[in-house]
Amino acid sequence: MSDPRGRFLKSVSLAVLCGLGAVSAAQAEFFERINTYPVYKTLPDGVDQATETVAEIISASKDGRTLAFTDSPGEAIVFVNAGNPLNIQPIGRVDLGGEPTSVAVGEKAAYAGVNTSEDYVNASGHLAVIGLDGMDVIARCDTNGQPDSVAISADGKYAAIAIENERDEDLNDGVMPQMPAGHLAIFDLDGNGAPTNCDAVRLVDLTGLAGTAPSDPEPEFVSINSRNEAVVTLQENNHLAVVDLATGKVVADFSAGVATAENVPVKKSRMSDASGSSENVPREPDAVAWIDDERFVTSNEGDYEGGSRGFTIWSARGDVLFDSGNQMEHLGMSHGHYPAKRAHKKGTEPEGVAVGKFGGETLIFVNSERGNFVAVYRDTGSEPEFVQFLPTHVGPEGLLAIPERDLFLVANEVDSAEDNVRSHITLYKFGAESPAYPSVVSDMDPEKGAPIGWGAISALAADPSDANKLYAVNDSFYDDGRIYTLDISAKPARITSYTTVTGFNQERLDLEGIAVARDGGFWLASEGHPKNERGHLLLKVDADGAVQEEITLPQSLIDQQKRFSFEGVAEFEMDGQNLVAVAVQREWNDDPKGHTKIGIYNPADKSWGFVHYPLDALKSAAGGWVGLSEIVSLGDGRFAILERDNKGGEDAAIKQVTVVSLEGITPAAHGETLPILKKRLAMDILPALAQGKGWVQDKPEGLAVTAGGRLILVTDNDGVDDAPGETQLIDLGPASRLN
Repeated sequence: MSDPRGRFLKSVSLAVLCGLGAVSAAQAEFFERINTYPVYKTLPDGVDQATETVAEIISASKDGRTLAFTDSPGEAIVFVNAGNPLNIQPIGRVDLGGEPTSVAVGEKAAYAGVNTSEDYVNASGHLAVIGLDGMDVIARCDTNGQPDSVAISADGKYAAIAIENERDEDLNDGVMPQMPAGHLAIFDLDGNGAPTNCDAVRLVDLTGLAGTAPSDPEPEFVSINSRNEAVVTLQENNHLAVVDLATGKVVADFSAGVATAENVPVKKSRMSDASGSSENVPREPDAVAWIDDERFVTSNEGDYEGGSRGFTIWSARGDVLFDSGNQMEHLGMSHGHYPAKRAHKKGTEPEGVAVGKFGGETLIFVNSERGNFVAVYRDTGSEPEFVQFLPTHVGPEGLLAIPERDLFLVANEVDSAEDNVRSHITLYKFGAESPAYPSVVSDMDPEKGAPIGWGAISALAADPSDANKLYAVNDSFYDDGRIYTLDISAKPARITSYTTVTGFNQERLDLEGIAVARDGGFWLASEGHPKNERGHLLLKVDADGAVQEEITLPQSLIDQQKRFSFEGVAEFEMDGQNLVAVAVQREWNDDPKGHTKIGIYNPADKSWGFVHYPLDALKSAAGGWVGLSEIVSLGDGRFAILERDNKGGEDAAIKQVTVVSLEGITPAAHGETLPILKKRLAMDILPALAQGKGWVQDKPEGLAVTAGGRLILVTDNDGVDDAPGETQLIDLGPASRLN
């Protein structure tokens, strides 16, 4: 097999130039996100909506109109009506009396694996059979262990359950073997979908197969083809087995082997750079799905000693037909979805797979649990073709293709109301003429053989002479502060290069503002953090990123500091002077309630003056705060201000651009009474943020007016750390709209 890395470098370059649709015009049909449905909406009346709810594994009725998914903390299977995918409605919750690990829906019933284990040694569980007519449990069948994945054969004759009996990772550092051993459980189903052998499950012994801990197989996932053969992944054992369900015999088994991902991030650092290679790592496949009766695909997440950061296509007898190598890693890097904190572990962590036929083509879907995306590939019978990158919410787990309705669904499991992250079901519709996402991708770095890694974009600036050029910076999520150059002449915009900021006098910068300096180079604003000993810095840097001047605030003001400080910088001319304005995000100890400062720095005499900006009162019922994220000069002492609350999703209430003016205003020195600016609401940007039908981003952080007079907005994806990872670069239209 030829080198997959080399093939992908060529294909991703072509994909970037073609808007990441590496297909011919005749095949130009893509998925478009149409709905993002929060799981907390399925809670009964009167239950606090902050209650933890999860969507992990998802399935659908035969007509695709009823969805069922597992809610582990709720110990329930949740049913919703997706007859209108734009308006999901809850049907009900079925309590299981244990943790649901998986669900599969058949013709007349739904089948859920339920874990009731007291501990890792006393493993127990059952198959709960839920009648679709009454939505109640009509049978509980002992599985002789702790269930994981459940699959139903297409002809309705068999239910197969992977009984993992998972290991205790805290016992002896998780070293295997740890008894009891797992197995495959098979229930024969009658014409009404009821198990005929509920009291006498057929067990398939999987011990003695794997080279790793052969006495302790830990089946993870199961998928059934049309010949009623079940392929089972033994993830920790790095092994695969194919079982004939009629006889319960293992007809094939083989090692999952090792794989290499070259030119990928591997260092324990917060960067998204191709720092090395992941060589000869056990694949340890997690999810598996048949492509046809002769081939299946695995996502190689790893859990014990492996995780090759990719996916593999296999023959039914164990031949490796294709391995993705570094493709998932490079997709994460190029799209700003790379989970840099996981680089030294398992990177993007491909976990789920699904297969479906759309538009006459067989498509393969592979999710990245840590990068929060799904990569869509077209099956060609040999090397698959990359088609599309789909953003998800946080922690995509279960994938579901419903070709009959042109739908693809993702269950996103991470849920924390406190952290403003909620579990979701995301729905995508097939048939769009072009991909709506991404809005930004990075070019290949020829020296590193990988895309330019990026993320956490926290500010924008426009090149004064090139209408298609923007500059951006990343914040302190990453170890290095960088200035990125963007080409916005086509969609998606492209990050073509970057410069690292050097020569500052503290451990790390938190860049939150950038402006092009009239005399060359840039002005940068770095947000301080008293506990981390980071100063509130205004920096003048040259075109190569070297710091020429480091400017601090007056000490009397630093004595009043709080964490939330510089969030934007703008150079402007007024009364014949070149001045620099810096926006402070929120009020400090010396500010009146509901007011924050804008600082005006005069480079000529190195003096500071300040004015107060009145913040909108909080509107979200979920609480939070309101602050500033950006300041942009509009000329003549006028500024566009990006003002927002810190809420996302349905709780987002204030995302707006206001206009203020310094005309007739004299900034005062700190300690004097500061004049208060009058602001005018110029644009509500909530509709623009919601247009993508995803979770409304809580952090619109960059705003710029191009040399061509366009108003451009960008969101901060927080480095994909407990955040969706989605970056939206939005053209808000002519800047004249602000007048």
